[in-house]
Order: sequence, then C-alpha cells, then structure tokens
Amino acid sequence: MRHLSILLALAGTPALAQTAPCGGDFESFKAGLVQEAPGYGVPAETAQAFLAGVSRDESVIAADRQQGVFQLDFVEFSRRLISQNRIDNGARFSSQYDATFDRIAQQYGVPRGILLAFWAFETDYGQVQGDFNTANALVTLAHDCRRPELFRPQVFAAMALYGRGDLDPATTTGAWAGEIGQVQMLPGDILENGVDGDGDGHVTLKTSAEDALMSGANVLRSLGWRPNEPWLQEVLVPETLDWAATGLDQPRPAAEWAAMGVQARTGQLSDLPASLLLPVGRRGPAFLAYPNFAVLFEWNESFVYVTTAAYFATRLEGAPVFANADAFKAGLTGQEMQALQGLLVERGYDVGGVDGILGEMTRAAVQAEQRRLGMPADAWPTRDLLDALE
Repeated sequence: MRHLSILLALAGTPALAQTAPCGGDFESFKAGLVQEAPGYGVPAETAQAFLAGVSRDESVIAADRQQGVFQLDFVEFSRRLISQNRIDNGARFSSQYDATFDRIAQQYGVPRGILLAFWAFETDYGQVQGDFNTANALVTLAHDCRRPELFRPQVFAAMALYGRGDLDPATTTGAWAGEIGQVQMLPGDILENGVDGDGDGHVTLKTSAEDALMSGANVLRSLGWRPNEPWLQEVLVPETLDWAATGLDQPRPAAEWAAMGVQARTGQLSDLPASLLLPVGRRGPAFLAYPNFAVLFEWNESFVYVTTAAYFATRLEGAPVFANADAFKAGLTGQEMQALQGLLVERGYDVGGVDGILGEMTRAAVQAEQRRLGMPADAWPTRDLLDALE
C-alpha cells in the first residue's frame, strides 16, 4: 500500500513545531525526533529507544528514485503483473479464506477480488513482503528532503507501535517505503485501521492473512469505499464516440454512455455515474470507472498500478481478458514522455512532475492539447502529438 496520508490523530492539538524538518546531520535529526515525539503521544524515552539503532539506508533512497516500472503502459504493465499463477493462487486463497472474505463483505462491503488483487500485487499473497528494515526506511525517508511531510508522521506512528509491543525496530522488515505486512500498510494505517482478524489479541499483518485482509478492508472503508458497488467494468465503444468526453474527471450517468453507444462487454451497465477510461487510447481496452475506482487512488497514487489492480480484481471475479490488447497505437518512450511533459509545462500545464510517467495530470494536459489541435482527444500521447507540439 502506498497510502501516505497523515493518519496520526492530533485532534485539538496545535500544529507541532518541527525541530529538524529534514536534511542535515542524521544523528542531530534523530535527536530532534526525540524532542518532538511527546507532542505525538510518544514518550521521549520510547522514541530514544526506538531510534537507538536506526541508521540511514542509502538503498532506500535509491529505490525511491528508481520507479521506472510505472513508465510502462497499461497493457504491458498488466501483462507483467497478471500471470496465470497469480490467477490460480487467487482462486486458491479465495477458497482457503472464504469465511474471512464473507465476513469482510458483510462488515465492510469490500469484495474479495479487490483485496486479492492488492494482496497479489503487493506481496504475492504474503510470500514477498520486503526485506528493508522498516525503522531505517522510515527515518531515512523522513530525513530525505524529497517528501519528508509524508514520512515524518509515519516515524512517530512506528514509535507508537513499538511502544505497544507491535513493532521491533531491530527486526521488523517490509517494503522500501516503510509498509509492513501482507497488504503493505504504513504504521499510521495500522494504528488507525488495523484489525485483529484472527482473534488472537494482536494485529500481526506479517504472519496473519486474516489480520491483513480485514485491516486492508477497513482502510478502504475508511477511505470511502461504497459497499456492494462495482469499481471497473470493461466496455465496447463506437468509433464515432466524442473522445473529448472521456477521462476520469468527466463522469456521467451510465445511461448517457449507453445513449452514446457504449456497451458492456459482459453483463449490464450499472445505473451509477461513471467515467469512461481509455488507458491506452481509443483503440485499446475501454472501461467505465465507477465511484469506488477513485477510492483506490488513496491506496496507491500510480494511475497504471491502480487501473491494473482494479482490472485484475474483475478478472479474479470472472471477467475475461480485456479486448483490443494489440490494437492501440504505440505510446512514447520514457525519454519521449519526459520531452512531452516538458513541452506541456512550458504551455502552462501542471503535469505533476517531468518524470516520464503518464499519470492522470499528464493525461488531462494531453487531452486538452489534443482538443486544441483538433486531434482525437483520448488522452493517449503519441509521437504525432509530440511532433505537433515540437
């Protein structure tokens, strides 16, 4: 999980002064955290004990800077992440934890396909949970000045977990960004939404699938998941569609999409409002994204990751492989995407960073320029668009 919101409850407490927001001497930074910890409800002696053996981990910084996999397009990304083995294991674990998934559906309204998809992508159903020291990772990222405001609160959350005996700074390991357990939750999420699913009196996300799945469902519920509603549905679209009407920021009643010629590939369209999503443009797979789809971006901010996970969840619940997988026009390389983003920034667009990744902000800018240039405005950047802007 890459949900990086500040989850520590500080109701009624004024903003706390940060003695060392980021950077500088690492040991001095740690000393500043000790001074600040009581304001977060963590005794100074607990903070000092937690930080005693913590060191800066340069491999964490390297991992933070190297996330090139998200430069892949949706079709290629899906093919890499969705294997027959993951589908088969999804069916096996769905059966093995059937009672837990039924309980989750009743209590939280979150379908098993969604949880199975994230469980698979995050840790291969608990088999690969990461071997980065969690305390080192969190303090390193808080000390680093790229995103300290996201990770600093998680350090204090980890201290709180340590104080209650649920995290050992010397031995607890997980992902490079500090997530722990089978569905990769940050310490703040564990504090706020952790659930003892197996009834043993502890929330142990590394070893208990029941705890991990129940906690993941509770996180989604807290983020606004709407019980018993769909999230993503593959559709077929006519070639005459107004492509400028597509995109996550333009929802409309499904009946209106139907009137425009959009058809469900299987089953029936829901009566909920939905956005028409074209991950690789008008010639590739097409989906209606319902309100629950937006909730998934609170779990992970990557457009291609969320779209692939949401699609995989539908596969795990019986949907077929998407259509038009090889019909779309090739996109840009990472270097070309960065060049395009630079040109869009020059024209006044906020693309969220010139990083070579086709996120939702870049897609919106691409669609606006396609509309301006009289091109099919499907938000899929091609060499033709890059040439036109250059």
